[in-house]
Amino acid sequence: MGIQLTNEEILAILRATDEIIGLGGRTLLAKILKGSRDKKVLELGLDHCPIYGYFRAQTLEQIMEKVDWMIHHDFLEIQFSGKLPMLVFTEQGWTIERSQIVEELLKEWDAWLRKGVTDADMSYLKERNRGMILELLETVKRKRASRYVPFLEQWEKIEVKKVREAIRETIAALRSEDGLSSLDGQHEQTEFTISRLEPELLKCRECGDRFRFEVEEQKFYKSKGFAPPKRCPKCREKKWFRKMGIELPDDDMEEES
Repeated sequence: MGIQLTNEEILAILRATDEIIGLGGRTLLAKILKGSRDKKVLELGLDHCPIYGYFRAQTLEQIMEKVDWMIHHDFLEIQFSGKLPMLVFTEQGWTIERSQIVEELLKEWDAWLRKGVTDADMSYLKERNRGMILELLETVKRKRASRYVPFLEQWEKIEVKKVREAIRETIAALRSEDGLSSLDGQHEQTEFTISRLEPELLKCRECGDRFRFEVEEQKFYKSKGFAPPKRCPKCREKKWFRKMGIELPDDDMEEES
């Protein structure tokens, strides 16, 4: 795969994927990024995604190649719902997207404050991913952004016990004398590194020999949502022929003959 995505492109694809987790696969994601007026895209309201049409000038085939690049580089993976392949985040992909959502939420809060809004309906944060919520609170605390206290107070009133306790802890930290700092109001740029695939040495469950699971094979298996092979190439070939009703001789028998 000869393409290389920029950090901005990676973030855009992750953001669009967030709209269809458990709903669709590679093709639907590519249509969002293309800005397609496909019936399913419109029915699901995906044309309102902030990244809708990000790669408008490119073909669906070019966009699909970028999606496959994301799979090969361990940002996304395919899981099957029945026979339907669905895109999900890898651990690396979700870590990056979670931080991106946090920054998006804080920018929204800043926009409210610029408009003079301090009394907001915070129910939209209920039942959101717990890891993302805790990262949001830790980010607010780390930035010492005391201006968010009115939102936190309203949010606390509607949350479940564990989240409520975390919100209270954040408010207390912001109100302490350390709560005012030059960090207040600064947003940080999301940074990440691209993981590189390396050949793996696997053990065949049939003959017990070790075999190399090459990078190109890993990419193919990941793009199809397949688990790594359990048999070496020779045993895989023998299994295929057995399904065809053909029994191949063992290598030892061939050498004796």
